[in-house]
Amino acid sequence: MLELLSRRWHLVVLRGVVAILFGIVAIAWPEITVLALALLWGAYMLMDGIASIAMGMGQGTDRMYMILLGVLGIAAGVVSFVWPQITVVVLLVLIAVWAIVAGVVQIAAAIKLRKVIRNEWFMVISGAVTLILGLLLIVQPAEGAIALLVAIAFFAIAWGLVLVVLGFRLRQLRGSTATSVA
Repeated sequence: MLELLSRRWHLVVLRGVVAILFGIVAIAWPEITVLALALLWGAYMLMDGIASIAMGMGQGTDRMYMILLGVLGIAAGVVSFVWPQITVVVLLVLIAVWAIVAGVVQIAAAIKLRKVIRNEWFMVISGAVTLILGLLLIVQPAEGAIALLVAIAFFAIAWGLVLVVLGFRLRQLRGSTATSVA
């Protein structure tokens, strides 16, 4: 998995940058409607899903984690576009389920890589933040669309920053993986 991630470090950075941009746009546009939130989140999920699948392409058994995350992201994005009038509660559940699955997958990947790379805690933090967001959205669904938007925006910025740092760390490891695998 380390080789896969280090070869595609730029996609990790891209996912982080897209998450940061999503968060900034969501904060800068606070009067956003539920329809616009669904479409904005759908666009983000499609882009993140495509990037995750691209990261999973190639050889190795660990790529299935990224492909699964990508398929779930694309499915959630498509649902947001097909039914844009989706209610806040349904959108909340979609986001929460995605966040819980994504968080667990990221934590599992970090645990698997803990003996291979240093600073794997970036992946653990990314997964924990994602998992906590999902759990909070399930536990407190009545907070409202704007509260949801602000929570998601701050989460996206934090998660994006962690992914950007992780991506550049993976870039540094790119050359060392070829020598450690050989």
